[in-house]
Amino acid sequence: MTDPSAEESQEGPYEEGKRAGAHPFVVIMVIILGLWFALWVYIPSSKNKQATIPGKTPAMIGQDSSEATVMFHVKATIPELNVITVVVPQQATDSQVAGLLYQFRKARLENTLATMLPATTRGHELGDTALAEIYVFSDPTFASPEAVEVLARGAHAPGDLYPKAIPFEVAMEHVRGHYRIDLFDPSHPDQGALGFADESGVQSKHYRPLF
Repeated sequence: MTDPSAEESQEGPYEEGKRAGAHPFVVIMVIILGLWFALWVYIPSSKNKQATIPGKTPAMIGQDSSEATVMFHVKATIPELNVITVVVPQQATDSQVAGLLYQFRKARLENTLATMLPATTRGHELGDTALAEIYVFSDPTFASPEAVEVLARGAHAPGDLYPKAIPFEVAMEHVRGHYRIDLFDPSHPDQGALGFADESGVQSKHYRPLF
């Protein structure tokens, strides 16, 4: 038989009204702290998540994308409208077109854009590209002066004014990228976008503002 006195010496004497084991409040606090620690470890902080803009991907709007370099050539210039059209390969991605526009803006800020593109305001006190409209196309057909003049007239120009011209809606959808420079507007001298939007707000289907 087991000696009751031995059990009492191992477990301690029983006292009436004294709770055996840990207090429930202590147990609850341990559980809460354990859950909090698990959440802290396994759920990444919102500060570490990459910010995104609805309707855009980081690659589309990033300035340092690995896809940013793309070959281009000047197709046409329209001096009276300060317009330049450039053509990129058909397979150029939106990210590459965006990267090209960012390169143009960087060159403009460094006063070297005239080394990449024809000057539109040569000798002007504000620079050789104080006013410029740069259109990027993949289809050379729409990089012609005739097509771009349709875009310059705007969406609300009378349709019968130039009956044989390419319709505005058709020309607009072929613009891959558009960069407008206006140094006479110091609050917003650079406007770049994928696609095209005229001053009245009419936009192409894939229009995405970049800067």
